[in-house]
Amino acid sequence: MLLGIGMTPMGLLIVGLVALLMFGKRLPEVMRGLGKSVTEFKKGINDNSDEDSSSKS
Repeated sequence: MLLGIGMTPMGLLIVGLVALLMFGKRLPEVMRGLGKSVTEFKKGINDNSDEDSSSKS
């Protein structure tokens, strides 16, 4: 549950409106940066698990 709103369609709409109000025209840039961060995090996790697998062999 997100601040008592829940993840209902109405809750998602409220979260979207708050994000739009906070970031306005910068919202695409913020989302692009968030996407790149998630991608780098996943690469780091995969690299780390690859190193663990090779060190066990």
